[in-house]
Amino acid sequence: MTRRRKFVLALLVILALSQTPFAYRRYRLKRLQNTIQQLASQRSPNETASEYIDYKGVIHVHTALGGHSSGTFAELIAAAKSNDLDFVIMTEHPQAEFDTAAMTLSGVHAGILFVNGNEVATADGDRLLLIPAPPNANERRSTKDVVDQQKANQGLAFAAYPTESSTWQANPVDGVEIYNLFTNTKRINRLVTFFDGLWSYRSYPDLMFANFFARPTEDLKRWDEAMSSSNRRLVAVGGNDAHSNVGFGLTDATGRQLVGVKLDPYERSFRTVRTHVLVQKDKPLTRESLLEALSLGHCYVSFDIFGDAAGFDFRALQSQAMMGDETAYLQPLELIARAPVASRFVLLRNGVALDQSAGTTVRFPVTAAGIYRVEVYLDSLPPPGTGKPWILSNPIYVR
Repeated sequence: MTRRRKFVLALLVILALSQTPFAYRRYRLKRLQNTIQQLASQRSPNETASEYIDYKGVIHVHTALGGHSSGTFAELIAAAKSNDLDFVIMTEHPQAEFDTAAMTLSGVHAGILFVNGNEVATADGDRLLLIPAPPNANERRSTKDVVDQQKANQGLAFAAYPTESSTWQANPVDGVEIYNLFTNTKRINRLVTFFDGLWSYRSYPDLMFANFFARPTEDLKRWDEAMSSSNRRLVAVGGNDAHSNVGFGLTDATGRQLVGVKLDPYERSFRTVRTHVLVQKDKPLTRESLLEALSLGHCYVSFDIFGDAAGFDFRALQSQAMMGDETAYLQPLELIARAPVASRFVLLRNGVALDQSAGTTVRFPVTAAGIYRVEVYLDSLPPPGTGKPWILSNPIYVR
């Protein structure tokens, strides 16, 4: 064998060995998908009569109207419909010469409720989601001025990117975006993801997200601290921050993509993280009933890529106070949490893990006043889903 042939053979062996980890990572995604499908077949409905309906939707969505995106209204509506969403809250970037909130999707389209809003940057260095947004959202003002106007207009203001924003804790915002999908994608190693894509994108495009998904520890910490330090109520929502613009590839001179991976098409983003909102049964889903439920904290965040979380419930057993509600500290008092499949529930008080229990329905005795919330984990998920949260609840405030 000539030296050249030996060199080529050695190169091929090295190339083959370099792909072994990615072949194994594809195998892991197959195992994860099989487990998710198995869990879905084990779902049990919440048999406890409830006066609320669980509506699933997404918050923090952009289109080409506000820049930073190439997404169209048609693509967005189709993606929401394919995900069986009940609502979509738009948060277009403002533009100097026109009102993007007024021009974006609003009302009911394809049976889905759309609410028009903006994502704004304030003069104090905060990013806020305004739902719905006022006509002057493109004006750069102080965080206090923006929040005060929202209050006056019966709108909502949520602090986005809480670890990056500056002064939201000192202002009466309605809540916090405790998870942001776009921020999470910054953890991507592009080289690793490129080879993952070659092996796994065709078969498991959605589950590739699990390779870099992480619990939003810092955002949760900021939220917990803001509630505990000021004894205030702050509603938690999940942020899709959907732009349909995250990925990489090669294009020709005309801009036509020759090869590439898009990690966040609307359809995939809407399937990954959702905000579930609980609306009273005697109220139809409208802009008003949706915003009322959000303002009350009657909602939770779920990573539905691991399974549909609809049916989750967390409340105080004796008083029936639910997520977002206050209840008096009276003995005996128990918190009860339910999930549609067997899970591990972690109870946190003032941001500190206090207890945990497994099953489909669990109870936790309350021994002191505090701000109580639960995180739900599917311990049966194999890597790369192991140890990653499935559901993040809003708190019950025991006073």
